[in-house]
Amino acid sequence: MEENDENLNLPADEEGKPEDNQDQSIGDEGSSDGDDGIAVHDTEEVDEDEALTRVTGMYKDWFLDYASYVILERAVPAIEDGFKPVQRRIMHALKELDDGRYNKVANVVGHTMQYHPHGDASIADAMVQMGQKDLLIDTQGNWGNILTGDRAAASRYIEARLSKFALDVVFSPKITEWQQSYDGRKKEPVNLPVMFPLLLAQGAEGIAVGLSTKVLPHNFNELIDASIKHLKGQRFKLFPDFPTSGIIDVENYNDGLRGGKIRVRARISTQSKNTLVITEIPYGTNTTSLKDSILKANDKGKIKIKKIEDNTAANVEILIHLPSGISPDKTIDALYAFTSCESSISPLGCIIEDNKPLFIGVTEMLKRSTDATVELLRQELEIQLGELESQWHAASLERIFIENRIYRDIEEEETWEGVISAIDKGLKPHTEHLKRPVTEEDILRLTEIKIKKISKFDIDKAQEHLDNLEEKIAEVKHHLAHLIEFAIAYFKRLKDTYGKGRERLSEIRTFDNIEASKVVIRNTKLYVNREEGFVGTSLRKDEYVTDCSDIDDIIVFTKDGKMMVFKVDSKTFIGKNILHVAVFKKKDKRTIYNLIYRDGKGGPTYIKRFNVTSITRDKLYDVTTGKPSSIVFHFSANPNGEGEVVTINLRQVGSVKKLKWDLDFADVLIKGRGTKGNLVTKYTVKRVELKEKGLSTLKPRKLWFDDTVQRLNIDARGEFLGEFTSENRLLIVKQSGVVKTVIPELTLHFDDDMIILEKWNPKKPLSAIYWEGDKEIFYVKRFLVDNPDKEENILTDHPKSYLEKIFTDYRPQAEIVFGKKRGQDRQENLIVNLEEFIAIKGITAMGNQLTKDKVLEINGLEPLPYEVPAEKVAEEIEVVGEENVDNGTVKSEDSKKSETPKKEGDDTNDEDEGQTTLF
Repeated sequence: MEENDENLNLPADEEGKPEDNQDQSIGDEGSSDGDDGIAVHDTEEVDEDEALTRVTGMYKDWFLDYASYVILERAVPAIEDGFKPVQRRIMHALKELDDGRYNKVANVVGHTMQYHPHGDASIADAMVQMGQKDLLIDTQGNWGNILTGDRAAASRYIEARLSKFALDVVFSPKITEWQQSYDGRKKEPVNLPVMFPLLLAQGAEGIAVGLSTKVLPHNFNELIDASIKHLKGQRFKLFPDFPTSGIIDVENYNDGLRGGKIRVRARISTQSKNTLVITEIPYGTNTTSLKDSILKANDKGKIKIKKIEDNTAANVEILIHLPSGISPDKTIDALYAFTSCESSISPLGCIIEDNKPLFIGVTEMLKRSTDATVELLRQELEIQLGELESQWHAASLERIFIENRIYRDIEEEETWEGVISAIDKGLKPHTEHLKRPVTEEDILRLTEIKIKKISKFDIDKAQEHLDNLEEKIAEVKHHLAHLIEFAIAYFKRLKDTYGKGRERLSEIRTFDNIEASKVVIRNTKLYVNREEGFVGTSLRKDEYVTDCSDIDDIIVFTKDGKMMVFKVDSKTFIGKNILHVAVFKKKDKRTIYNLIYRDGKGGPTYIKRFNVTSITRDKLYDVTTGKPSSIVFHFSANPNGEGEVVTINLRQVGSVKKLKWDLDFADVLIKGRGTKGNLVTKYTVKRVELKEKGLSTLKPRKLWFDDTVQRLNIDARGEFLGEFTSENRLLIVKQSGVVKTVIPELTLHFDDDMIILEKWNPKKPLSAIYWEGDKEIFYVKRFLVDNPDKEENILTDHPKSYLEKIFTDYRPQAEIVFGKKRGQDRQENLIVNLEEFIAIKGITAMGNQLTKDKVLEINGLEPLPYEVPAEKVAEEIEVVGEENVDNGTVKSEDSKKSETPKKEGDDTNDEDEGQTTLF
């Protein structure tokens, strides 16, 4: 609230009823009818000491009065002018004190107390909050800092006066409705005639009895544009804009109504490899509270930082230093997830209209405010028209009186009535063209004309004055006849006069949803007792598994084919003979579990591959068919879907001939967790041995870039970047000239000045045209990114150097438009084939001069056709009579023929297979 909601002490007389002079806004609704009474004695005879006092009537009447007073007179702003009562009284006091000079805030507070029946602290606090909004009050001195949370100096040290904007749009005494102040000694405005959507510009927040309000501030220029659109009958949308800047997601704003929500974020960027910088903060926070929330998250182990520096002065600058090895991108997400760097604000559009609370959205607020402004402009024009017509009437009578020498008719009159009658008689022949009848007041005004004015009367000047008045009258009548156009022009004037420097501060962007489990720092260690079947963070004497966080989920598999996912805890019993323990990732389709199991006692053996994407926490699942005495022979968890080769060994039973063979998991399809799997054998398996680890059997991952949230995704949102394996990287080029490649991770953050993002081809050159600041000429360079792990700047160090164009095509073309030289025709445009213009050089090379002539602009053209050469496939040939050494044994050609042929896609050494690869 912008005013302290102190306990209201209602003055009362001896009987406990409110005093007559108490200002009650809706007291009639809550007044007692006398039936209940406030202090009532029981009908039976009782002693005075045992008299009963009923509080029902007191609660009904007094509480309703109090609640109504708080709602109407303290907490909720009026739609008519956008002010709460204390704000309105401050503005009225400032206007009364206004002489163009600054006034001590203490003096303004004292003057306001003539109208506001509360303490000076609430008035001073409300005035400081108004001054910090930098719209209505011109401040001088230390008024605090909304960025750091520093308080303003004492009222006796700071000064204030009305701003030019406030003097322009807030006050108009001729159309103001007045009422008596609370003590009856002064008059104060019921509402100020504000001709601007002030409530939406400043915002308002207040807590009353039984309801509250939270109208968020909006952008000054956008409000004016919306008012103009409303007057033109066009649709518009309004979104908040905060003085602390920041980034906002208004997807669920809901027009500022109850149930709406916006998300606000700090602007965090990477300053260096181990340093983050916060340059804008969310609305509702300050640098002190933000820093405290970061330190608190660090103490809890949610994030890991080295130190934090607050260098905020006129602008926000909070430096966060990270330990080596900590990902800056992941830390940014963690700051949004676990600190005040991201918060939600729930608006609630509640205002006072006709002494009643009303819940409306910001669109309706602006429409009502704009319509009220049009009505106020009409009233001002009508008053102005009346004043001009009165001036014209008075000037016309004055001219008739002097020009026709009517003043001589009163020389012989002896009485005042005779003088009035003589003048009235003399005027009658000349008043036909007047717009209204001549009154006695008009005649009295004529008698006050001085002889000096009569003697110096100039008919031409008098006529010129009347003509000017008639022009003004015609202009005002035109404005009244075209009131909407006049109102539009009024709003445009406001924007032209006061809109400069009030551009939008908060960037509107759609946020991505950050999963806390994916960005939290692993701040604890997980242990397992496999034999006893316990998993937890307190089993420090047992086997260490991995680092984890206190919000992670853990997945466990046991020897009898059971699986469970549970929240990490100090100690959890799962089941004896644990095979696998790991941190569980939701919706993870790339982690593939390979399983060979016996189905029940003496049953057949099956093989299966599956992933686990969603489960019910703390529920025990079967990954076998669930038969008693089922047992797992082989289990592996593969983060990239690797398919290993295993050897199956059977027991010597009966007439079984083949007791040993290899089985490749790459030949098994990946299916759901509940599938039975493929039959391996119906005979008894003695053991399963791992023969060799395999490569990933998953397809390359497809990635998209969603420009709306500026994040990578695998959900086909935004621009398709390509298919990526673990070896592929992304190429990033910034407008500042920085070129780098990164491993594509969904947690990556991208700077606003990024101009190129694509899959990196190490063999494809980049072509850049840049302005060299020292030589003041354009240069061209072509280069390859030779060091993918290093971030490099392709521009020179001169501060005036800048990147004009950069191309990632094989054969790019650019069109050079030359400037016109004095006295010469403009030179024809030059088309440059950059491939022929300059050879590929190092990334740090300066390049070649583009031209010495003055360049007007450089445009990129369609690249020349280029066919990417097909990759040469290794050709297999037989080398007769050649022997290859493998692990110290000599293999002949016959022995090699008996081996299992190499599968397509195997990454085994060609020399081991006795083949020579030619390129």
